[in-house]
Amino acid sequence: FCGINNMQKIYSQSLDIDRLGMAIEYFQSGKYHEALLIFQKLDKLYELNSRFRAYIGVCYYYECDYENACKYLDEMIPKLVSFAPHERSIYYYTDSESHFYLNQYDKAIPLYEQMLLICYENEKPEVLYRIGMCYLFNEDWSNARDYFNSALSYYLRYRNTPEEHARIAQIENMLKGCTNKLQKK
Repeated sequence: FCGINNMQKIYSQSLDIDRLGMAIEYFQSGKYHEALLIFQKLDKLYELNSRFRAYIGVCYYYECDYENACKYLDEMIPKLVSFAPHERSIYYYTDSESHFYLNQYDKAIPLYEQMLLICYENEKPEVLYRIGMCYLFNEDWSNARDYFNSALSYYLRYRNTPEEHARIAQIENMLKGCTNKLQKK
């Protein structure tokens, strides 16, 4: 009986390795719901490593379950310091956006700021804009204005395309609004 139990265990683990491969394929092709279901099951069985648990957080983000996204990513990000900068940038993005959507601006700001240190130059305009929005929602007009100014500079330098003209105009209006609020103080 011991031999049969060991064979069943080996066979089960082999199937789980295949399931992990399938979850990774789903994740990489943007099928986050399918990936999440498999990752969750495997995490319960084996307690997955930090990267796969971060994948779970990203899956939750794309499922608009921001609380669970934050739960996983807040825990995993400190464990991912040796990963490639752009990969970490994605985790910072999904975590900061999750906090943003939960109106947790004070938690989102440092995550966005960490992302700024490692993301590509053409990604910085949007990150700076989001930080500006966090400060705007916190009614910190001075910091909001400063970040919107930086965002505008980056948009004009890296993303000054017809598709982005509406965002650029929006930032210009946000700057005017912040300046008006500061002048009324």
